[in-house]
Amino acid sequence: MNDLCVLGLGYIGLPTASIFATKGKRVLGVDVSPDVVETINHGRIHIQEPDLDVLVRAAVQSGNLRAAGQPAPAEVFILAVPTPFDVLADGARQPDLRFVEAATRSLAPHVRAGNLIILESTSPVGTTEKVRGWLEDELARRGLPPVADLLYAHCPERILPGQMLKELVSNDRIAGGLTPAAAAKAKQLYETFCTAQIFLTDARTAEMAKLTENAFRDVNIAFANELSLICDRLGIDVWELIRLANRHPRVKILQPGPGVGGHCIAVDPWFIVAAAPEEARLLRVAREVNDRKPHHVVAQVRAAAARQARPVVACLGLAFKANVDDLRESPAVEIAGALADGGLTVLAVEPHVQALPAALAGKVQLVDLPAALARANVVVLLVDHRAFGSLSLADLAGKALIDTRGALR
Repeated sequence: MNDLCVLGLGYIGLPTASIFATKGKRVLGVDVSPDVVETINHGRIHIQEPDLDVLVRAAVQSGNLRAAGQPAPAEVFILAVPTPFDVLADGARQPDLRFVEAATRSLAPHVRAGNLIILESTSPVGTTEKVRGWLEDELARRGLPPVADLLYAHCPERILPGQMLKELVSNDRIAGGLTPAAAAKAKQLYETFCTAQIFLTDARTAEMAKLTENAFRDVNIAFANELSLICDRLGIDVWELIRLANRHPRVKILQPGPGVGGHCIAVDPWFIVAAAPEEARLLRVAREVNDRKPHHVVAQVRAAAARQARPVVACLGLAFKANVDDLRESPAVEIAGALADGGLTVLAVEPHVQALPAALAGKVQLVDLPAALARANVVVLLVDHRAFGSLSLADLAGKALIDTRGALR
């Protein structure tokens, strides 16, 4: 029997499954995509992350990691599936837990007494309790007997794209159980590879802790982004302003950008707002500030394009952050799409992807940096990838520049 069954082999599930396998655990990874399953079983990866290919290849070659389309019996089940949100008619965001529910219900034929079920997916407060309820309901619906002594815990990840493998091992973690026994067993499991501290708490506190961490970052980014809007109105260089303000010993303002992306910071605060809409006023405003920032950038680009006889816009970067291939919730993708929808010729340079996302296919051209600089007369730096580090103002002579990262000042 497997030691672990990891459901969801994306940015969190695949590194987690692989590192457990290299530590001697027998791991079954489950994904709904046949292409992902086949890729992993050949010792290859479908996402970009430094050194992940080496880890996955070693895990598969050891015989400890294999992938499949369906779960199987295991001592521990880890849910690492997406948790997006739905946008309601009034603009409010409602957590979408259908992937967590589907993954949970798929476990019903496979759970045994004493199994540990861990929710790693970032989730609204109370989701671990829902996991227990969904599994109990599915057992009854299938006419299966109740399973005794199941343990449930929430152990949120805290890893940064681009540094996943390092942070998976070295970052502190939280193990929040529906019972103290569940938290303790989860802690013991993660001690297999985690060299940092693992703190025990209850599941609801663990869920709220992860949401709080990302909401804190979102609020601080919103402060910087709002400063950039104010400085544009007042004719002040926001980068110089922040540099000087940060000379105060108790001030540390972040850098503004074109918005906020990724599956965590752009999503998680809405889970808190949905749970406590009357109380989470600051969090809502911060989300609105960051969500509106791409519209401001689009307006700047359109104004610059209007001064060109035949405008061609080069968008440098599509990922949600530097040096990764992750386009989820990326403001750069939103900006490029809005410019193209407005009738502009848009070139995109994204060195970390081989093809455009569906939202841009057919209306934006993916080109390399030399081709973009040769053709464009409006350049928009959206992501400060290392690949753009050699760019200078001299390279952009005669072109209109919108630098959302302050990298080419």
